[in-house]
Amino acid sequence: MPMRSSRVMATAAAAASALVLAACGSSADDSGSGDDASASGEFPVTIEHAFGETTIESEPERVATVGWSNDEVPLALGIVPVGMAKATWGDDDGDGIMPWTEERLEELGGETPALFDETEGIDFEAVADTQPDVILAAYSGLSQEEYDTLSKIAPVVAYPDTPWGTEWRETIELNSKALGLEQEGKDLVADLEQQIADGVADRPELKGKTGVFAYLDPSDLSTISYYTTHDPRAAFLVDLGLETPALVEKGSASTDQFFLDQSAEEADAFDDTDILIGYGSEELVATLQEDPLLSQIPAVANGAIVMLEDNTPLAAAGNPSALSVPWALSDYLDLLSAAAAKVQ
Repeated sequence: MPMRSSRVMATAAAAASALVLAACGSSADDSGSGDDASASGEFPVTIEHAFGETTIESEPERVATVGWSNDEVPLALGIVPVGMAKATWGDDDGDGIMPWTEERLEELGGETPALFDETEGIDFEAVADTQPDVILAAYSGLSQEEYDTLSKIAPVVAYPDTPWGTEWRETIELNSKALGLEQEGKDLVADLEQQIADGVADRPELKGKTGVFAYLDPSDLSTISYYTTHDPRAAFLVDLGLETPALVEKGSASTDQFFLDQSAEEADAFDDTDILIGYGSEELVATLQEDPLLSQIPAVANGAIVMLEDNTPLAAAGNPSALSVPWALSDYLDLLSAAAAKVQ
């Protein structure tokens, strides 16, 4: 398991010192010491999204989340959700909670929220059982039918444009606005951006390098799937100091999909790719370098490959979120830095 980052978001730390929250998702008890963390925004709040708009009439006291990582926004801002999606990929100990989420719950002194198993879709009954005042899903793949069903339970904050295409900043901004913590959300984004900028500044070897986040199936290397700039994984590479190769730029401009396929027979399309990032193992690296077509890609030929071990927290953190960024930032940058050193 990758080493945990020792850095903790200043905004989250400040919230933790002021709050000791139960799993009801409300603000600190009036009898508690320190400042109250109740919503600073004015209600009602209206949020536009792919299915129209949602109005939250008053400050939510019971917050539920569905989809990937939406729970991290209220947690980062000092609110423990009543329920959230169970982690089914990247969870290091099989308890359904990502390690950075566990750490944040411990900091807040909060009980573990109800976990919604979304393996076969959203468990509407489980969500309803938590009696939420709002359902956060700014980063999700909700269908119209799912959105309509959830909306019968509580107001829903859906993604703004594309399923699974909400960038981490926008996820924080939309979800925090729904909580009446819009300014706190902006402060959180600024804090994370500073942490990222500091980490990149410490690794000048990344400057000017290009990177592609790809998915490679060891059993079928006839196709390379790569994430477009509409996907948070690819967008995060730019945050981390890398440039976007021409193939990804061109492909992204012609679609709103979060990934595209490229034939291995046209591997020369990746000629300006310095670093290749993907899910897999060192065994897969060797397989790529032995492949007559894929070995022509500069990143593969040079061994400038970052393989995030499948189904690990660090692999999951390749898709950035409010709490995973500070948890994994240093480790991820170190891997990219090591790959950059191999670029010729």
